[in-house]
Amino acid sequence: MPFHCITGGAGFIGSCHVLRTCGAGFSVVDVDKLTYSGNMDNLATLQDDAGHVFVRRDIANTELIAHVLHTFQTEVIVNLAAESHVDRSIHDPDAFVCINVLGTSTLLWTVLDYWRSLPAEGKCHFRFLHVSTDEVFGSLQPEEPSFTEQTPYTPTSPYAASKAAADHFVRAFHETYGLPTLITNCSNNYRPRQFPEKLIPLTISNALAQQPIPVYGTGENIRDWLYVEHHSEGLDIVLSHGESGSVYAVGGRSEVANMDMARAICSALDKLCPRPQGSYAELMTFVHDRPGHDFRYSINCTLLENTLDWKLSHTLSSGLESTIHWNLDNSAWVARARSGQYRDGVRLHYGRDGATA
Repeated sequence: MPFHCITGGAGFIGSCHVLRTCGAGFSVVDVDKLTYSGNMDNLATLQDDAGHVFVRRDIANTELIAHVLHTFQTEVIVNLAAESHVDRSIHDPDAFVCINVLGTSTLLWTVLDYWRSLPAEGKCHFRFLHVSTDEVFGSLQPEEPSFTEQTPYTPTSPYAASKAAADHFVRAFHETYGLPTLITNCSNNYRPRQFPEKLIPLTISNALAQQPIPVYGTGENIRDWLYVEHHSEGLDIVLSHGESGSVYAVGGRSEVANMDMARAICSALDKLCPRPQGSYAELMTFVHDRPGHDFRYSINCTLLENTLDWKLSHTLSSGLESTIHWNLDNSAWVARARSGQYRDGVRLHYGRDGATA
């Protein structure tokens, strides 16, 4: 039986998609280098599942990837392997070039060679889906229309530039070699099990630890929030019904200023586990803004909704509530995620525990 290959499958979005794919009855070979944000705890329920094969390797390992593709007769590849933290890219842009650009281009060469070896029917069914970000489009002002599939690329951070370059390579491999590719550009994902350097999980965990909750600049920067299961559903729909060579924007239709998001989390925690000293909002601390901080992201996902019948089933309120409850009920997972390299990275970027979006 052919396998789906999911790269970066131990990461936040990747593990969600692995679980969804296995739950739908497909077998998955999961390739992940297990860098700082890769977390095998995310895949604990698949530990004894014969339909899930985990391979700890870099996507730039051409021999290994070729072996995986041929051994497991792969007919679908979902590329989620990437460095994705903007602040880390500011401190070490070369690492993002190596992983996001060179890693993707090397993977594409290996995949192209495999695809060419397939019989005609196999070539017809094969799909390579590259998962990207809305950050490649740059920054919006409040009055500007949301990003669409036609928005020009204007990346402003090393991370966004590396993802933009990767997107261009994917598009080039389709146009030049005929490789059946798809690209999705998503907004900010969230839900339980997210690595706690991102705004929502870090705000929750810092609040519960009675630590400062940093908010960049004035806190007015706006993000569009997408529940990760909705994102995963969108990826499946794009794989099944998307047109080869096309791009699809995946958004949450939930724009919120960072400051308001932090306040909403604090307000929810005030009700669920009151802080004797007063509201958790008292822990909010405005910190020096990061260089080139994009003001607003917003996705117009009309194409995905109208042509592929994708729908949002969670509101931001319900998704945020379930995320907070999960963090309260899984303190051991949060403690493990916050240890080791997480602390080292936070100290590098902020001098203390910090947040980003």
